[in-house]
Amino acid sequence: MSTVLLAVVAVILCVLFRILNVNSQPHKPVIYGRDRNFIENILFIAPFLNEPYIPTRLWGFSGHVQTILHSLIGRVRCPWPIGGRISLILPDKSTLTYDLYEPLGSEHEDDVTVAICPGIGNTSESVYIRTYVHYSQRHGYRCAVLNHIGALNSVPVTSNRIFSYGHTDDFSYMVENLMERYPNTKLILVGFSLGGNLITKYLGEERKRPKNIIGGISICQGYNAIDTMVYLLQWQNFRRFYLYIMTDNYRNIITRHKRMLLNPEMKNRYSLDEKMIVSAGTLPDLDEAYSRRVHGFESVAELYKWSSSAFYLKNIKTPMIFINARDDPIVPEPLLPIIREFVSSHDNVMFLELSHGGHLGFYEGGLVYANPVTWLDRALAALVGGLLMAHHKCAPKPATDAASDLGLPDDEPDLIKSATIIYRDPLDKVPQKASS
Repeated sequence: MSTVLLAVVAVILCVLFRILNVNSQPHKPVIYGRDRNFIENILFIAPFLNEPYIPTRLWGFSGHVQTILHSLIGRVRCPWPIGGRISLILPDKSTLTYDLYEPLGSEHEDDVTVAICPGIGNTSESVYIRTYVHYSQRHGYRCAVLNHIGALNSVPVTSNRIFSYGHTDDFSYMVENLMERYPNTKLILVGFSLGGNLITKYLGEERKRPKNIIGGISICQGYNAIDTMVYLLQWQNFRRFYLYIMTDNYRNIITRHKRMLLNPEMKNRYSLDEKMIVSAGTLPDLDEAYSRRVHGFESVAELYKWSSSAFYLKNIKTPMIFINARDDPIVPEPLLPIIREFVSSHDNVMFLELSHGGHLGFYEGGLVYANPVTWLDRALAALVGGLLMAHHKCAPKPATDAASDLGLPDDEPDLIKSATIIYRDPLDKVPQKASS
């Protein structure tokens, strides 16, 4: 083999090793929060959060590979959970559907329903949603999955709109219908990516919500759409490539339902130019040509501000857990300080920040072939249990001694001590780090 060929092979291997980030090591999740009791309750049910997250060895340390594999294949050996589809006709004549799955086991005495809001353009038929639903069913939880209006090929659009980044009414209608069906159930909201933004905004809006909601979990959201778009418009770290894919998917949904969304009446009412919509190269271009017009905003920036959960965080009173990965190519690390600051100045909230996992990937185990159940699937099932435990601890009960209040033996080890946790006094600019 010639020296030149060896040099080329060496360069290719070096590039691959750099892209795959194989020199990285597993790390424990970093937990941000100031509410020690709340974090203790969560860690009691989910003690593996004290342990390093171990991605698939050959490719799992690359946020790009995790994100792309999640988009292409979703999950390994994905089950197809058995459930039923509920259809609702909304006041604006939209047809809203959600899929309902009953629990497969009797692990919990409580009646618990997990209300799931998928990512942009995703539905109950998305592979990662199916895997999580099946895993949650096996842990004794009922699941309800919102199908974003326009995202399902099998469900026609019956009004002049589809889903949007900040429209929480569809999720609210699903929650209200669940309350009619199961008035005594305890509700925990789970949102992925855009869905995480929607449930966070829903919990922070000034609106009527059922008292049955006891907690929420947000995964891989960007919090502020204005700042997120600034990063997605950059070519650095291939973010512009991901933006193109998201733009194309959103545009395809619009054009697929053009009979309702781009008919002559809609074009005249909202000054829509179909050529501009079809030729839009980025989400801001598409939102200028379509979204901000049909939703009644003067500018795209105004639409993005209204849509962003960051402007509703301060009003949230429901216990919440947020999860992000620092190597997420769609939601880069500079977007995370806002949630770190929020959980560091409020009670009953915590933030799990992982070094790896990409955007909704979180594959774990194995050298090349990942485990069928991801770290995220395991974590979400445990975090739902932790929120349920935290709810019971806060519920009124007879006076007891301190050990009984904790529900633990006197010699129960302090789970906080072995976790990597950052506590922050809201008046202190320097974070205080606990032992790890």
